Amino acid sequence: MSRYTSLTASDEQAMLEAIGLRSVEELFARQIPEHLRLRGRLQLPDGMGEQEVYEHLAALAAENVCSERQLSFLGAGFYDHYVPAIVEAICERSEFLTPYTPYQPEVSQGTLQAMFEYQTAICELTALPIANASVYDGPSAVAFAAYMAKLHNGRGEIVASAGLHPHTLQTLRTYAHGFGSEVIEVPLTDGATDLHAWSEAIRQSTGAAIFAQPNFYGAVEDAEQLAAAAKQACARPSAAASGQSSASAASGQSSASAASGQSSASAASGRSGVGRGEGPVVIAQVDPITLGVLKPPGQCDVDVAVGEGQPLGGRLDFGGPSFGFFAAREEFLRRMPGRIAGETVDLDGRRGFVLTLQTREQHIRREKATSNICTAQALNALAAVIHLSWLGRRGIVELGELLLARTHYARERLCAIDGVSALHSQPVMREFALRLDADVEQVRRLCMSGALEPAGANAASDGPPRTAEGLSSAESARGVSAAPRFHRQAGVNPGVDLRALTGRAQDEGGLLVAITERRTAGDIELLAVTLEAALRRVKAEAVARA
Repeated sequence: MSRYTSLTASDEQAMLEAIGLRSVEELFARQIPEHLRLRGRLQLPDGMGEQEVYEHLAALAAENVCSERQLSFLGAGFYDHYVPAIVEAICERSEFLTPYTPYQPEVSQGTLQAMFEYQTAICELTALPIANASVYDGPSAVAFAAYMAKLHNGRGEIVASAGLHPHTLQTLRTYAHGFGSEVIEVPLTDGATDLHAWSEAIRQSTGAAIFAQPNFYGAVEDAEQLAAAAKQACARPSAAASGQSSASAASGQSSASAASGQSSASAASGRSGVGRGEGPVVIAQVDPITLGVLKPPGQCDVDVAVGEGQPLGGRLDFGGPSFGFFAAREEFLRRMPGRIAGETVDLDGRRGFVLTLQTREQHIRREKATSNICTAQALNALAAVIHLSWLGRRGIVELGELLLARTHYARERLCAIDGVSALHSQPVMREFALRLDADVEQVRRLCMSGALEPAGANAASDGPPRTAEGLSSAESARGVSAAPRFHRQAGVNPGVDLRALTGRAQDEGGLLVAITERRTAGDIELLAVTLEAALRRVKAEAVARA
């Protein structure tokens, strides 16, 4: 038997008769206006042979520049982190690479356990008691959280900090239009969410209050203050407040409790639940890599923590797919989108795993489901839990401390250049915004051209002329070099043009610079001397034109 049986002429005729038509042509004529219909052959060149296609694609690929060839300080949501070899070694095993949705637990225990372990890791990272088995990406995770908030409290206004990533704000507005909500944007003051404007914007009609940690401009927000201000802005007494406590919630218990229906988070944390008569659902879009150093959202009275998972085990050349993570307090369990793996026991008392609370999902509830997610980014989520396991509890702290030290060093070094200043004075981690007194796009093109001969470039190649507090002794001892790892012709990508990405007039002249553990002191010095040379060239050309 063939794997696919095509439509027969009699099948087609039966279908046409069922809808009252005589031909497929008549069907098209009713649906597509005549002036839009193509009445001839497509004007396409003849096809190529296999070898010609290979050569053509190879030539196109050669036009690309990747972070292995170009020294890149791009960030703004996706980052050039080191991905250990163990991630791909495990993810490429067929039992993880090829399985379908694990609806049949008796044949899917490996996949289900991987999902469960991932959920547990996200719970521990965010200090929230429940997590799903991933969603599509960071921006849609924020939108799903806002929709869940509306289902939870029935209120349609969404207050969002302007410190959210521009793509997140665009996605949020698109989804909000679909479910009938309004997005109110709160401005920033000196790079951080304006606390007074935040409090003023939140009213009894506010269903969700959303901020980013760190925000898009690299500023570390005061998450506790924002969460408290959101809840105080329209606080009402709640009968649910009982002052109870639970060690399981205090320790950031894993998603196992969610699967087995144990104590509610509102009672466990000694705070009132968020209901229809109370404050908004506070949602934080967090960078997972920073949670080794920054206070986790669950300890800041945040209700829902979501974010982009690419920094955990995802390479920039992965082809595009990433995943979004989603963690919350337990009162949101039955409205949370996405799949949830739960722990159970079989008839013989052996530990096992299942997809739990499936009645929330679209394959059962159809249009009444909590979300229309029909897949989980399970392979990417698996990469994340492998990466987190490889780092370990101490490793993620050390990584965070390293990023903190290098970011501070890079910011200070670049701000020492004539014509460069900090866009804001807030503390930063892994990313920071600068202001250039020249055209940013011109400066970026020159830096990436590979044609500059910056003063001190040779010295930079031999190792960092300065010492940065927090850099490893091994790095200092071997005289870290930027030059041998990159092609000089590819230049240096200094970061993101803020105005081009946000469209905000106040971001004119803004450059967003990202630092990862792959950017050494030597790399930072090479960026500094290249940026300085580019600024001198742009200013000289401007004077010459004048």
